[in-house]
Amino acid sequence: MTDGHDLGTLAGQVMFAVQNEHFVRLHRAGYPDVGPRHGAVLAYLTPEGVRATELARKCGQLKQVVGHIVDDLERLGYVTRKPDPEDRRAKLVVPTAKGRRLLRASQAILADITHRHAALLGEAEYTKFLDNLQAVADHQLEIAGGQ
Repeated sequence: MTDGHDLGTLAGQVMFAVQNEHFVRLHRAGYPDVGPRHGAVLAYLTPEGVRATELARKCGQLKQVVGHIVDDLERLGYVTRKPDPEDRRAKLVVPTAKGRRLLRASQAILADITHRHAALLGEAEYTKFLDNLQAVADHQLEIAGGQ
């Protein structure tokens, strides 16, 4: 049925190859101090800020792990913590000006990678590929969430 293709292996190969190219290009663009470890948080930052608990939920990491990553990004000047206007006890992780520049550079790199793959497969096939991959990911997350 799969002609020898293994979902986990293929998904891992794509993830690690895209991640490697992404961070190599970020380093060349002037962000040598960020790496894959930071990606879990950076991928879910918004301009208005996100609670660390929400970052942990979205990236599937423990709150303590996300807290350490946020501490590191704050030390590097990419994020700051601000009181959440909806709950003064909570803090929002907000990108700084430096962090917003990093996010724009990151988005441009990922868009370039996406366009390259779309050109390889053709726009319609690439869209179908992404739709199918999303369906598999959603199904797997649903199954995993039920355990």
